[in-house]
Amino acid sequence: MLRRSMILLLVLLLPGCGLQQWDGNARTLFDSQAPVAGVVDRSPEGIYAAGIRALREERFREAVELFDQLEREHPFSTWATNAKLMGAYGEYMRNRYAEAIGALDRFIQLHPAHRDIAYAHYLRALSFYEQINDAQRDQRATEQAISALQDVVNRYPDTAYARDARLKIDLGRDHLAGREMNIGRFYQRQRLFNASIGRYRRVIEEFQTTNHVPEALHRLTEVYLSLGLTDEARQAAAVLGHNFPGSPWYSDSHRLLVAGGPASDAQPGFFRRVISLVF
Repeated sequence: MLRRSMILLLVLLLPGCGLQQWDGNARTLFDSQAPVAGVVDRSPEGIYAAGIRALREERFREAVELFDQLEREHPFSTWATNAKLMGAYGEYMRNRYAEAIGALDRFIQLHPAHRDIAYAHYLRALSFYEQINDAQRDQRATEQAISALQDVVNRYPDTAYARDARLKIDLGRDHLAGREMNIGRFYQRQRLFNASIGRYRRVIEEFQTTNHVPEALHRLTEVYLSLGLTDEARQAAAVLGHNFPGSPWYSDSHRLLVAGGPASDAQPGFFRRVISLVF
């Protein structure tokens, strides 16, 4: 599972006070003016302060329970609205992503015009992102994460949230491409060449910006040679050599072609023509 590359921005959400500007640091920010209560009283302010104190001290389960208590006992308080978002953050920090997503979905539905709605969408996307498995496993979580992150980019394109979301989208796409490569290599080992070609071509056509493309082109070269399709093998190797001339995958493909027959009889302009066909 991917671990978070940075700790979320978190500011105490006090009535009349929105999120502070994110400075990009990998740390949790707290409003210096936040109330801190040594004893929990039954007022909304007292319960909220106790929940924030629990967050500060990383007692996340207790914090979530306090914010839930605030919502139950004072459902129409401004503090209760803020508590919904703080409770979702507490669930996120406990790695209870399904609970965090559920809480954030309710918050977004009930408070679409909240001053910190962008943060709520971002936290929701990260809750999906943290569930991404390695490339050996089912990538449904990766697809959900990419969709949620793209939603942040589309809704809030000029924010720091969108900038971070774009980076995470690239990482998610790399995972999806890795999954396709794993399946393609499996099919190739089983000599199910047509199936492996489909997987490798998907990497080349749909995940062009990932670092899996050079290997996909090399594997296509291997498979085509295994099928006796020398011209197709040369085309794949030509694209590989043109786009990734320093790649060790190109060196391997070149050696295969030399061993299987002459690889130097491409016509002038061949590289450009093949690139337009494959990409």
